[in-house]
Amino acid sequence: MIHVIATIELTPGSRSAFLQEFAALVPLVQAEEGCVEYGAAIDIPTLLPAQGPVRENAVIVVEKWRDLAALEAHLMAPHMLAYRGRVKAMVTSTQLQVLEPA
Repeated sequence: MIHVIATIELTPGSRSAFLQEFAALVPLVQAEEGCVEYGAAIDIPTLLPAQGPVRENAVIVVEKWRDLAALEAHLMAPHMLAYRGRVKAMVTSTQLQVLEPA
C-alpha cells in the first residue's frame, strides 16, 4: 500500500473554484485500477497546540494506492493531464509525500 499526501497551494481566492474542478475529478480517479482512497481536505481552526495556522489557500489531497505502479499510472491518466491544464492558473505549488506503512 502506498499513501500520498499532496499539499496544493493556490492563488488567493481560488480555492472554491479549484475544489469544484477537483470534485468532478474524484469519481474518475476512484475508478482507476489500484485506487483505494482519494479525496480533498482543508484546514479547520482548532485550539490544538500542535496545529499550525489555518491555510486559507491550501488543499490537501489524501490518497491511498495499491502500489507504486498504480500511483505512477494515475499521474499519467488522460483525465489527470486534462485536470492539470484546467487548474494550472490556480495552483502556485504542489508538494507530494509518498509514504508506505511503517
